[in-house]
Amino acid sequence: MNVKVLRFFVTKQSVVLRYAMTLLCIATIVFCLPKGGKFKYEYEKGKIWMHPDLISTFNFAIDKSPQELEADKNEVISSVLPLYKIDNEIEKEQLESLQIDFEKEWNLANNEESLKLINFNIAKQILIFIYAKGIISYNIKFQQKLQDYNITLVTENNIGIDRNTSTFFTVESALDYSNKIIRKNKNIDSTLIKKIIENKILVNVMYDEITTTRIQNDLINGISETRGLVQKDELIISRGSVVDSKTFMKLESLKKEFEERIGTTGNRYVMMLGQLILVGLIVSLLMVFLSLFRKDIFTNNRKLSLLLLVVTSMLVILSFALKFNVPGIYFIPYCIVPIIIRILFDTRLALYIHLLVVIVAGFFVPNGFEFVFLQITAGMVAIYSIKNLIKRSQLLTSAIFIFGTYFFSYIGISTIHEGNFDSINLQTIAGFGLSVMLSLLAYPLIYIFEKLFGITSEVTLMELANTNNKLLKELSFKAPGTFQHSLQVANLAEAAIFQIGGNSLLVRAGALYHDIGKMENPGFFIENQNSGMNPHDLLAYEESARIIIGHVTHGIILAKKNRLPELLIDFIRTHHGNTRVDYFYQSFLKNYPESRVDDTVFRYPGPIPFSKETAVLMLADSVEAASRSLKEHDEQSIENLVERIIDYKVDQNQLINSDITLKDIAVIKNIFKNMLLSIFHVRIQYPTTI
Repeated sequence: MNVKVLRFFVTKQSVVLRYAMTLLCIATIVFCLPKGGKFKYEYEKGKIWMHPDLISTFNFAIDKSPQELEADKNEVISSVLPLYKIDNEIEKEQLESLQIDFEKEWNLANNEESLKLINFNIAKQILIFIYAKGIISYNIKFQQKLQDYNITLVTENNIGIDRNTSTFFTVESALDYSNKIIRKNKNIDSTLIKKIIENKILVNVMYDEITTTRIQNDLINGISETRGLVQKDELIISRGSVVDSKTFMKLESLKKEFEERIGTTGNRYVMMLGQLILVGLIVSLLMVFLSLFRKDIFTNNRKLSLLLLVVTSMLVILSFALKFNVPGIYFIPYCIVPIIIRILFDTRLALYIHLLVVIVAGFFVPNGFEFVFLQITAGMVAIYSIKNLIKRSQLLTSAIFIFGTYFFSYIGISTIHEGNFDSINLQTIAGFGLSVMLSLLAYPLIYIFEKLFGITSEVTLMELANTNNKLLKELSFKAPGTFQHSLQVANLAEAAIFQIGGNSLLVRAGALYHDIGKMENPGFFIENQNSGMNPHDLLAYEESARIIIGHVTHGIILAKKNRLPELLIDFIRTHHGNTRVDYFYQSFLKNYPESRVDDTVFRYPGPIPFSKETAVLMLADSVEAASRSLKEHDEQSIENLVERIIDYKVDQNQLINSDITLKDIAVIKNIFKNMLLSIFHVRIQYPTTI
């Protein structure tokens, strides 16, 4: 029995690993999800209550809305007057230094000694009066439109006295008062006294920000977060009623209390069972989808592990955000999932996985419907905006579109709920902005995933399809005719695959590299011969066929040496399928009719094309090469050529493994004909009128 089990695991290793990864994915998500209760009713402010009459099964307090709490907070802040204290040390220091400074200045001025005491007493009396009244500095925080504002002056005995700033001097008004008194006295040195007093007037009524803030915070902390109470068996809302602001807060309070009670009294293992069922169902649907529509991913454990890793990572991040009460769940870059899947795989898979991830998340986040709506719309825009990725700047453009979708969707939802713009939260909008910025991390993550899982993204294909690439530059120098041929094949194949449906960027990159093996012996290929001499004239037909066929093998070796992706190497392998090199094969038969011929010597090793893209490249390559041998490039000759070449490939069973239909072939023929007519500048013959 043990031997049979062991043999099963060995022979079915890939299948076992596939389902083990699936189970690990489900277990990880369930383990990380918060284990709290979930309120079973969905509701929105301003909408009709579609559920049965809701009656409270326990007593609970009604929480105040954020707007009510904010209003209470503002009321408390406005009720607390700013606290000021008089610093008596300043007056004491300035009066003590007055005697010294006055003596110094008086002696320098050489004034009469008999007038010294009169001048000193006047200066001292001015300062004593000014400091007795107090010198204050206005605080712009409280001044606002009014010049003066009310304050609480704290005395030395810690007794608060309500005052107005108009009852104090400012530095400027104190100087004005001083100058006024000085002008009234005739027998004094006004210049000297003004100079001394200007240096002695300092603010002594200080704003006590620390104490003011502490009192405000104490009062804010004392604000009740609830208003009223709902009794057990009390009707909260009846079926068909509108969820107004008051009822909405009752429902929010009931939901909060219910989930807290379930979290403490509910059976944790039963909750885990429910989560296991939900997550297991969602992941199973993903696996069924892959087995039905993307068997290439379902049977490839590397690609499958990447998908499961992306799904698991996003849900785990969300779970930790919910567990640790992150201020805003919209800071999490949900759109990074569809962006990564779209660039690495395709649009349909990206949309499907995004929907599954958002649906699972919607069970556990607050305001599930709102969350699901925002994320689905933003994800769809993310996918649509990079449907045809041809340059990196599209990722930035996509980010702008995603933010716009978040912004307008949020504005729409907020105005529906409240009927005004007051409920719009700038922090939530900032969360959208941060989420979109973090979504740009998809670009470096795609590079990492490519290296770890051996996947080729469209970003990489874009870089490889650049004709300034090192290998393509080398091809253009060593085999310029082949390079031009590859460019024309790329144009033909790209136009055809775009019409019949397929990866146009992949087929273009494959076309540019399909003949790189010709760099080994460029002169043996007719497109590179310009001297009138054909080196094949000096070789046996078998040797010539070996050299021609060898460009496929050399191309594969060169591609691996330069670390080209397997996706592109497949184009090199399959662009001739297992067809014969007919020119040399027929020449051999003609010249050696009695000899026994080994067909495999003149036949490409294959394999034949196994996808739409590789099949289209084979047809484009053959048609473009044959079109160069036409003596006359007119409409009829081109039409006959395209029909003959493509029909020959079909007859030789070169397309039987590719997912291509007769309708696709008809479309391809038509595109090739039209493009070749344009390439060779053929004028269409119009019927003459009688």
